[in-house]
Amino acid sequence: MMRVCALLCGLLFGAGLAVSDMINPARVLAFLDVAGQWDPSLAFVMAGALLPSSVAYALSRRRARPLLADAFHGPSARRIDARLLAGAALFGIGWGLVGLCPGPAVAALVTLCPAFLAFAAAMLAGMALYRLQHDRAP
Repeated sequence: MMRVCALLCGLLFGAGLAVSDMINPARVLAFLDVAGQWDPSLAFVMAGALLPSSVAYALSRRRARPLLADAFHGPSARRIDARLLAGAALFGIGWGLVGLCPGPAVAALVTLCPAFLAFAAAMLAGMALYRLQHDRAP
């Protein structure tokens, strides 16, 4: 049941990204171009996501456990360190260069566009490199 729910949530998220045109790198890059032809639509999509996520978060705080799991699993790290800042910088640079981040990139794979496929391959390679480095760390 948990996998079916995860699949349905992923499909809903991907459909929302497609309907809002957030799988279009040009739209995202136009949002980041505050000195040029700025397009505020990404801000509206983010603002629109805040209301349901805020309600869901508030409701989850009142529950002892999630509906389909034994416990809530949130991040345990609370401090801002060099690894977090470096990761955030790399994410932002990548997002700014190509206009894609992992969610929209995965949603855009259904188009079979070579640029999206290349981005997904590069993203998977980066994840594999991280895993190799992480597994070697003491």
